[in-house]
Amino acid sequence: MGRFDKYLLQQLMLLFGLFSLILVLVFWVNKAVSLLDTMMGDGQSIAAFLKITSLGLPILIADVLPITAFIAAVFTVNRMSSESELIVVQASGFSPWRLARPVLVFGFIASLMVASVTHILGPMAQHELSVKQAELSRDVTARLLTEGTFVHPVTGITFYVREIPPSGELLDIYLSDSRSNTQRTNFLARRALIVKEDDGPVLLMFDGESQSYNVQSKKLAVTTFDSFAYGLGDLLGSASTGTRQLRAIPSQELIMTPTQIMTETGATRVELRKTVHERMEKALLATVAPLIGFAALIAGGFSRFGLWRQIFLAFGLLVVVKSIDSAAISAARRASENWPLLYVPILAGLAIAGVLLWYAANPNVLRKLPPRAAGDTP
Repeated sequence: MGRFDKYLLQQLMLLFGLFSLILVLVFWVNKAVSLLDTMMGDGQSIAAFLKITSLGLPILIADVLPITAFIAAVFTVNRMSSESELIVVQASGFSPWRLARPVLVFGFIASLMVASVTHILGPMAQHELSVKQAELSRDVTARLLTEGTFVHPVTGITFYVREIPPSGELLDIYLSDSRSNTQRTNFLARRALIVKEDDGPVLLMFDGESQSYNVQSKKLAVTTFDSFAYGLGDLLGSASTGTRQLRAIPSQELIMTPTQIMTETGATRVELRKTVHERMEKALLATVAPLIGFAALIAGGFSRFGLWRQIFLAFGLLVVVKSIDSAAISAARRASENWPLLYVPILAGLAIAGVLLWYAANPNVLRKLPPRAAGDTP
């Protein structure tokens, strides 16, 4: 690479890193705030919250990097044009095709980053996330046992415990189950224990009463008991970590051991192929996006009023490509044999960038010819 290529690539990488950090933090904070309320309401610790949110970062990064690569290309070209750097370089003999070479290298680097996330880091993080979520769903202490606080593990369930002494007993508990539209049941007990069984944890209540209210007949039935067992499996979920989903399996395993993966997940070979190509298409989008941004701005030439029209054109073209991408992904997910459609947005983006670069190299093609003089002969 020449000196100018290294300079342009350096500018692109610097802005790419800056915009990626900003956007990832913005989206992460936006997602983390809602998750924080939910997890803190369930009695989870800050450590569990940080681990859950960090495991979701790879997928977020893979979605953000193509956008930030596009923004970095647009921002860099706009700045270099306003400072007349591109004018000087083009005057020295650099064609638009030649100027696009460092942008192509930049897009290839961004694609490698996205590919490493979608093919390796992302599936590994998804698997760890499913394991962590299963652990949290089985963690009764974190979900229910919060002294002096009404907790709602699922919709329609309210649980309260006044005190948890060192012995592990639950003193003065209240459990309300209003999930049914026809009947509501409340349990009050002086003491309780949580016992793990094969079917899930069981709440053993002692010296209490149950209150069942029939909504239709408006009758209340009160029953006292010395001991009563209440299954908590429905409340805490039954997440299993034995079987992985396709999105939690690295692409290397999907390619090298397809028979074992099909046996484990029950997926077909076409579904495995579609998953790998979907990840590859997301990585290639990081190459196409900055090329579109660069080509749209370079095709406008120099203007004393800036490149705002070209910037809006670039964003509009990116929206078109992303719309095609969304339609292709939807078609592939409806029918796995449609996976070749995943590469339609990539081809469309390359075609758009090629046409814009061709126009930038031949700016007089679409301009009107000057009118002839009266005495000119045809």
